[in-house]
Amino acid sequence: MMAGQGNASLLIELGTEELPPKALDELSIRFAENVQSGLATRGIATDANAVRRYCSPRRLAAWIPHVPMQQQDQKSEVLGPYLTVGLDANGAPTPALTGFAAKNGLAIEALQRLTDAKGERFVARSEKPGQPTAALLPEIINEALKALPIPKPMRWSDHDYAFVRPVHWLVVLHGSEVVNCRILGLDSGRYSRGHRFLHADAIEIASADGWLEAMREAKVLADPDERRHRIRDEVARAALATGGNPRLSAGLLDEIANLTEWPVAIACRFDPQFLRVPQEALIMTMETNQKFVPVFDAEDRLSEHFIGVANIESRNPAEIRKGYERVIRPRFADAQFFYDEDRKQGLAAFQDSLQSVTYQQALGSVWDKCIRVAELARVIANRLGVDAGLATRAAALSKCDLMTRMVGEFPELQGVMGRYYASQGEPTEKSEVAVALDEFYRPRQSGDAIASTPVGQVLAIAERVDTLAGIFAVGMKPSGNKDPFALRRAALGLARTLIEAQLDIDLKAHFAEALANLPDSAFASAQGKSKEGQPPALDLGKQRAELGQDLYAFVLDRMRSYYLEQGIPAEAFEAVRVLAPPSMSDFDRRLRALVEFTRLPEAQALAAANKRIGNILRQANLVPGGVLDDSLLEAGAERELAHALAQAEVDALPMIGQGDHVGLLRRLASLREPVDHFFDGVMVMVEDERIKSNRLVLLGRLRSLFLRVADISLLPASAISENP
Repeated sequence: MMAGQGNASLLIELGTEELPPKALDELSIRFAENVQSGLATRGIATDANAVRRYCSPRRLAAWIPHVPMQQQDQKSEVLGPYLTVGLDANGAPTPALTGFAAKNGLAIEALQRLTDAKGERFVARSEKPGQPTAALLPEIINEALKALPIPKPMRWSDHDYAFVRPVHWLVVLHGSEVVNCRILGLDSGRYSRGHRFLHADAIEIASADGWLEAMREAKVLADPDERRHRIRDEVARAALATGGNPRLSAGLLDEIANLTEWPVAIACRFDPQFLRVPQEALIMTMETNQKFVPVFDAEDRLSEHFIGVANIESRNPAEIRKGYERVIRPRFADAQFFYDEDRKQGLAAFQDSLQSVTYQQALGSVWDKCIRVAELARVIANRLGVDAGLATRAAALSKCDLMTRMVGEFPELQGVMGRYYASQGEPTEKSEVAVALDEFYRPRQSGDAIASTPVGQVLAIAERVDTLAGIFAVGMKPSGNKDPFALRRAALGLARTLIEAQLDIDLKAHFAEALANLPDSAFASAQGKSKEGQPPALDLGKQRAELGQDLYAFVLDRMRSYYLEQGIPAEAFEAVRVLAPPSMSDFDRRLRALVEFTRLPEAQALAAANKRIGNILRQANLVPGGVLDDSLLEAGAERELAHALAQAEVDALPMIGQGDHVGLLRRLASLREPVDHFFDGVMVMVEDERIKSNRLVLLGRLRSLFLRVADISLLPASAISENP
């Protein structure tokens, strides 16, 4: 193919030492995107949807079809001075014009003119022929690599350049032609490398379109999706020999795919005696430490079988099996030892050691925190009708498992081990305590369910309320990306627990109680010192009140994203937020009632009317309240609205008492017609002060009734469904 004619597929492959598996997918995605973007910015048209990213533990690659051989001609237009500036009174060029022409490499006679709203001006137009794509690719590839998210680039040998890992080969093909590049000290060519052990010889790549198949022949599955598919099939095949059901999580699948180039699954077995150890510890050891796939029996219990995925097709798989079984045994033996030793003491025995562990300097020890959480749990349990004794017992034991040997080795098992140890030491009738010790951590992550038992829910609330109050009090609220105490996650977990469990408690009051339980030193630590070197005087009452408001607002900020993910408009959220209902469960009911209201045909007109009423009342500086004087009402639209409103107020009373927000808004929707008639036929701001004031009182009562649910005046037309 002649240079500058047609198009062809482009392949870029960078061979490296083993890349970090957890970063590999992101690196490969960004590399392909960066290359495509670099082509596009230079006027080389490609189909972004057709770009394919490839990777394996030892390579990053991008394949882009139909890449033009030649860049498009580059046209430019640079605006210059207006004629009044570029020419003097005699029509001669001014220094401004001569400088503009020289800067653009044109004679003054070559400049063109155009007219815009301000007049006629000079313009420099030029057109350069496009360069061959091959000439632009070195710069594009360098830019793509430099833009990769690599927190700590590695240097090797005595080179000045750095990358995530040392590089060893570079293939750049446009069609069947090698594109000459020098990248990270490597000269490009057409020779790649296959599997480290199964195909040690270099591979000559004939063309960009033949690269993927050439990799397969060299025992490298360069397509990460193909590798994942093969791993699933291999694990399923190996599981047949065990008679069990493998559990291959998405996260484990990703890691195995990014550790292998030619995955082969091997069924293995460990000593069944280890099944006495809590299965969560065994599963974590297999998945996290060894990247093995656990196998479960028909009752969904962990079996003594597991599956390892090798990066080689061995002639003697039995030896690999022995190696996998040999490496898992000492880890399981350690877990068994830790478990047996912990059980000799019992969970409550670890309480004393919590006193020597600092939770936060100004907030005291972990045991101090347990005492505060227990007091909050008692109060919350009593208000919700939950057994306060069980709740306080769970709070007292909630952090004990942190001091066990098992959690010391496997920190991810916090709560899980508390449940196991408590279930062995607590009376049978207190089994809810053991379950709560695991559940109160939920939701642990996005998509996780909340605690399912009443005691677990109480402890989950008390723990998060104390954490938020304490860390805010010492002045360590999150800022930017810094959130060392995971307060954003705690706030969302708190809100979700209250909402999804439909628990009607006053969150503001519980924050106030949590702040009251904190030592005065916590608040003093956030103040620092004055210019004189002394701590400023504290107004603890004022500080606690301000922090209570800050905490409530912080929780609501987390709820905004929670509802946005459910498709609820931000404007609807704000319409409820301005009322600041203290119960998050009530907040949720109001919001969902408001969303239902927006689907009614009357919603848009009533929202607009409420906005108009709000503006009128604000301009009039009306203080809420006042008695309506029936004798001042004019016949017609005004009396019609007053009568309809009075009847609506009567009907609303039981709905307000029952918290029936849906019913109340539906009842208020019937006011659309009298409201419309009122604004069509009645002037509010008349000269007669008595009549004007009376009409403002009428509108104030109308708006107050709507505000029993939400401020619907904040709803834009876009948030309200159009109904016929």
